[in-house]
Amino acid sequence: MNTRPARLRPGSRVAIVAPSGPVPPALLRDGVAHLESWGLRVEIGKHVFDKHPTLPYLAGLDADRAADLQAAWCDPEVEAVFCARGGYGTLRMVDLLDWNAMKAAGPKLFVGSSDITVLHAAFAEHLGVATLFAPMTATLAFVSDAAARDHLRRTLFEPESVQVLTGPASATMVHGQARGVLVGGTASLLGGPPPENAILVLEDITEDTYRLDRIFTALLRDGWFTGVNGVALGSWTDCGDAAVVEAVLADLIGSLGMPTIWELGFGHCKAQLTVPLGVEAELDADNGTLTVLEPALGQPSS
Repeated sequence: MNTRPARLRPGSRVAIVAPSGPVPPALLRDGVAHLESWGLRVEIGKHVFDKHPTLPYLAGLDADRAADLQAAWCDPEVEAVFCARGGYGTLRMVDLLDWNAMKAAGPKLFVGSSDITVLHAAFAEHLGVATLFAPMTATLAFVSDAAARDHLRRTLFEPESVQVLTGPASATMVHGQARGVLVGGTASLLGGPPPENAILVLEDITEDTYRLDRIFTALLRDGWFTGVNGVALGSWTDCGDAAVVEAVLADLIGSLGMPTIWELGFGHCKAQLTVPLGVEAELDADNGTLTVLEPALGQPSS
């Protein structure tokens, strides 16, 4: 299990960075207003509004995106780092981070999802810190979805109130219960060494069913499920017919026989849940719940 960072409180200083795709200014403005309404003091990274000179899908140069993230993490006044949005780009900048410098800065809170999956895995590997797979500040999933926004707020400030995770469509794919450390995120971005003693949380977007088949078959061939005790599946937005997606995952993942929940309610979906990664949890596939065994975040820093 990873180190739990401190929860936030009114007056906490937080930073917003853009490790992936270009940031819509209007959405970020509205997202910042929500964070400030929670009593947070928000600063925006130097390169957040940058655009790559030749590659329009990137928020500026790789080195600049990495520099913003590292600067925010190493700032002793910053208690949390929020990602503005996903898209694509973290794979290009993750190896430019100085992990020794970031480790020396001590644990703090990191928030993001989708393409940010790459950074969640790296933070666990290099820093040993728990993180939050959550809606991002400059996205409609945060700005226009009050339920998703409130679940993140409660996780940040009062994590005891959101230890049991379940969604309106949660269902049993494979019966049973399991315990383990929460790992995962967006399935097509998983990599690195296979997890051990894990509950794997998985979702994705805009991957056709045959591509999902290929993604999961590759993970299985790489031994990625060897140390997995249970699986919580999230949303599969724009991945084709939902029945076919469920059939693919039941065939490849459900056939492993480990407790598995279908549609827990996180990922690219309405009212998405914030899921802590790197903390111990219990999965109850019979009841369609994922319970974080202790609050995802520790007591506020003094």
